[in-house]
Amino acid sequence: MMLNSDTVELDLPPSHSETESGFSDCGGGAGPDGAGPGGPGGGQARGLEPGEPCRKDLQHLSREERRRRRRATAKYRTAHATRERIRVEAFNLAFAELRKLLPTLPPDKKLSKIEILRLAICYISYLNHVLDV
Repeated sequence: MMLNSDTVELDLPPSHSETESGFSDCGGGAGPDGAGPGGPGGGQARGLEPGEPCRKDLQHLSREERRRRRRATAKYRTAHATRERIRVEAFNLAFAELRKLLPTLPPDKKLSKIEILRLAICYISYLNHVLDV
């Protein structure tokens, strides 16, 4: 499934609205004074991180602002950095494998990624020419 920049990732089926999903309160059990499991101001209910605001507090924000705040947490940044590191390692591994297939003199010559791509293009067109002849 492709997500565009306007989608919000929730652990709810698409048929649920915010009022059905429990976004309207911050953990239930809060009295009229707001004192509940997380105390006044919420934020500690339902396993939220200590610095994380309650979903009730986020309800009035725009979709973009909610996304921005969710991405500002240390847990999100750490997870994102891990995913990015894995992606970059796979990317570099693919370039290394491609580099091994390309003939150069000397064979162990260090090439940049753009040089690898350009050399691969030339080599593929050369191989096509050889097959056509």
